[in-house]
Amino acid sequence: MFAENLTKYYGKARGIDGLDLAVAPGEFFGFIGPNGAGKSTTIRTLLGLISPTAGKGQVLGMDIIKNKKAILERVGYLPSDTAFYNGMKVRDMLKLSADLRRKDCSAASAELCERLQLDRDRKVEDLSFGNRKKVGIVCALQHDPELLILDEPTGGLDPLMQHEFFSILQEHNRKGATVFLSSHILSEIQRYCSRAAVIREGKIIACDSVEKLAKTGARRVTLRGSLKPDALPEARDWKEADGAVSFLYNGDMNQLVRTLAAADIRELTVAEPDLEEIVLHFYEKGGDQA
Repeated sequence: MFAENLTKYYGKARGIDGLDLAVAPGEFFGFIGPNGAGKSTTIRTLLGLISPTAGKGQVLGMDIIKNKKAILERVGYLPSDTAFYNGMKVRDMLKLSADLRRKDCSAASAELCERLQLDRDRKVEDLSFGNRKKVGIVCALQHDPELLILDEPTGGLDPLMQHEFFSILQEHNRKGATVFLSSHILSEIQRYCSRAAVIREGKIIACDSVEKLAKTGARRVTLRGSLKPDALPEARDWKEADGAVSFLYNGDMNQLVRTLAAADIRELTVAEPDLEEIVLHFYEKGGDQA
């Protein structure tokens, strides 16, 4: 799956602007961005659900404009918001989804419903938000697609169901399926994805392995003592809480040690920042790495 200069405007409003992206077959790929960054617009454009203003893209080796029907036949897509016909039971909705693909998915559907603890005899309009999300997950997975595109998939799922959901995704990935996971929950990306792209205001501002994205050279320093902010001008994201101070530092480590040695330090922890801190830095700085 790739996009080159992919652009989508809604009138004068920006959706995505000059977006370049490449996802290799078999990857478990993360797509990171806050609400409004352009994640859903990117996905819908790549799937041919909306037409691009400019640029081009391919999914499963097929052009997103010329072959959108063939693409949708081979993709499992879970939108961020799921909607179903009222008056239908869950089992009827799942069968309708399978029939539209001209496939018998009854065995896979039953297994997925059991694993996700989804009651197939309830009407969809009576379900909670989390259970409606489960219906969408089963619809996306039951036909065993070679590409899974999941837009904010875990909203409404409790922690146990989230764990089971990702176990299912990992099983599909091990069998060769490509997983494209769009999320603003960075712990999910860090735990399950091998590579990720960060989108900000419709543009990709970083794309690399999750490990490399998380290794910026900056350190999160937390201490209790008499250190003042002006003692380390290169310190960023200075926080004070419960008698402790914390800051990000990517300057000269020898200078850090000398400064700390001259202060009255009672407790000290130096650690790598987590992915959430790094991505927040990308958003604040417009893509310049820490």
